[in-house]
Amino acid sequence: MGVRVRQADERDRDQVVRILDEAFHDDPVSSWVFPDEEHRRAVHGKFLGVFADITLEGGRIDLLEDGTATALWLSVPAGVPPEDDDTPALMRETADPGNERAELVGRLTGAAHPHDRAHVYLLMIGVSPQRQGEGIGEALMRGVLDRCDQEGTPAYLEASSARSRALYERLGFTFTGRTVDLPGGPPMWPMWREPQGG
Repeated sequence: MGVRVRQADERDRDQVVRILDEAFHDDPVSSWVFPDEEHRRAVHGKFLGVFADITLEGGRIDLLEDGTATALWLSVPAGVPPEDDDTPALMRETADPGNERAELVGRLTGAAHPHDRAHVYLLMIGVSPQRQGEGIGEALMRGVLDRCDQEGTPAYLEASSARSRALYERLGFTFTGRTVDLPGGPPMWPMWREPQGG
């Protein structure tokens, strides 16, 4: 599938957040973090904006030119993560200070994140609901994964639903064997992809 992708910058921030907000509104993890739908509608974009800001500052955001999909990528070095990174607290403080789940989801995924090898981390990928199921997500990821294969770089992500897990398995990701279990909520599946030989 041919898609036209460009790299987003600060001018695209609001569009990136809008795509993510729409794509993840009914996601199992977002629904667990913000169980009340009306409240989720009010704060979800602020929550996802933290991810966009972090990626704009230190990563790469790919954006489909028609504005229907986006992927947020970070390069993660090998070694112990920096102790001063308090992104989970920022997620809560920015979006919903009284909601401990807004911080807990980041702490639990962070604890599961491997750091023994340098890798590319797909922090989030979102496709507008009206375009889901068309192969856009796969096409959007393909450029970075092809580069990973050429450079011998692994990739990592957390699948937030069984549907997304199946997509990532088709792209060569494998479940690491231990879910991230949100208390009273859905599982997340950490997934790792070794570079693929040509």
